[in-house]
Amino acid sequence: MTFTQELRQQADGIFEAIINHPFVRGIAAGKLDSEQLIHYVKQDFEYLNAYIRIYGVAISKCTRREDMAAFNEQIAFILNSEVHPHQNFCSVAGVNYEQLQGYPLAPSAHHYIRHMLTVAHEGTLGEIMAVLLPCPWTYYEIGRRLLDEVKPDRTHPFHEWIHFYGNRGEDAAGKFLGRVDAWAEGATMKERERMREHFMLSCQLEYMFWDMAYKQEEWPVPFQPLVDAKGYGR
Repeated sequence: MTFTQELRQQADGIFEAIINHPFVRGIAAGKLDSEQLIHYVKQDFEYLNAYIRIYGVAISKCTRREDMAAFNEQIAFILNSEVHPHQNFCSVAGVNYEQLQGYPLAPSAHHYIRHMLTVAHEGTLGEIMAVLLPCPWTYYEIGRRLLDEVKPDRTHPFHEWIHFYGNRGEDAAGKFLGRVDAWAEGATMKERERMREHFMLSCQLEYMFWDMAYKQEEWPVPFQPLVDAKGYGR
């Protein structure tokens, strides 16, 4: 097996748990509360902003232009294309996308982003690719599974979301898989184990992200505003 095939086999239980999570099943059924969709978009907007910054760190560690171009292409994908599934959720929830930008991170999203940023700044290029891989890979598998299972037509509330990840997600996931396998071939055993560890933790955090959105997770003690009602600092 290739390195990514080994990873997929090891993470199979997490992938299945994600696909069977109530939020994902809600997408399949076309039935999610507006508050759940709103919470997801608020958090995913900030998550994807962090993803772009991590791509930037990855570019700074590249020595080949083709690698730089690949990461730059993924940045463009997030900025220009991945807004569409967000817009689908916003449309169903009855809110404007711009209203959901700039919110604080919930605990699970905060943990996930800090995990990726730590690997980006401390790890090798291979470790960065491994820590990022679960996001495009799990979304592609969700999209393909729901396409086959639901066969959504234009009347399905999440038709655009399912088709976006089920059809367009293959390209992003496939490129990641190929690059991770290519890097792993020349990596030491210790580096491969670090890549495996980062990947598995990101898979767990992918599940937690869905759970965070479904339960509308917030911090246990609300943050106090930095200014009072009159606008004075505290």
